[in-house]
Amino acid sequence: MSQNPEHRILLVHAHPDDECIGTGATMARYVDEGVGVTLVTCTAGEMGEVLVPELEHLAFEKDGGLGEHRRGELDEAMKVLGVTDHRFLGGFGRFHDSGMAWHEDGHAIAAETIPDNAFWTADLNVAADELVKVIREVRPQVLVTYDEFGGYGHPDHIQSHRVAMYAAQLAAAPSYKLDLGKPHDVAKIYWTAMSESRMRESLRQLRDSGDTETFKGMEPDGKLPPFVTPDELISARVDGSAQVQRKMDALAKHDTQVEQDGHFFSGAESGHSWWSDEYFRLVKGTPGKIGADGFEEDLFAGL
Repeated sequence: MSQNPEHRILLVHAHPDDECIGTGATMARYVDEGVGVTLVTCTAGEMGEVLVPELEHLAFEKDGGLGEHRRGELDEAMKVLGVTDHRFLGGFGRFHDSGMAWHEDGHAIAAETIPDNAFWTADLNVAADELVKVIREVRPQVLVTYDEFGGYGHPDHIQSHRVAMYAAQLAAAPSYKLDLGKPHDVAKIYWTAMSESRMRESLRQLRDSGDTETFKGMEPDGKLPPFVTPDELISARVDGSAQVQRKMDALAKHDTQVEQDGHFFSGAESGHSWWSDEYFRLVKGTPGKIGADGFEEDLFAGL
């Protein structure tokens, strides 16, 4: 892993808790290595489901206030991971959670009714400029965001991808809005991924153990959802085995969003969890040293 204190990584996520699920171990590991870690969260997750009965009044369709509560959850999660630079795109409340609906094929889509100031309908240039300012200030060598489908189709994940990719391009342009900062070219850009072979292995172990509920509807040899990535498209695997407990502890801080006895935590305790390994697709930059398993072991490899 990186040992260079001048290394900096910027992660662009849609809602509080997304950062822990897909990149929590990576963030914790780079913090441990002395790398500068910056998290940008694009919305406060105001439309999220509330899984704690005594906090159900915070839901958007009831009294509201979930975004402010999730802001606190994110603060606590980042304390666990050791991330001291975390911010909301354009400041807290600048862009509102867009909500979502489920398509009959099992992926997320935009809901029929979208709240005012939804991130999904934000002007791309306006939102990208907010991130250009961060890129030019932080000057990361590595940027991490979602793929073009946002993993599973959530409109805010898709918009996060669009904003991150466009902002990275604009930030590098030597003549673009110099009032937003000195131009900076991000050397490597990665999209988050879940390994198909690892998912199938985990599903096989789950089903062999008699667990039919975790990842219900997914089978070891069956069709997998779009957030699962064929291994041949994956470039890097970060081993966060030394940080996985911090990852799970941080995820638990998002208590309105994750069931404390749900599959995230039951999987971690069962011995067949793959939450410590986090996978990425390199979409800009040159791959660095490849490990024995065929993947880069460090997102800064080659820099």
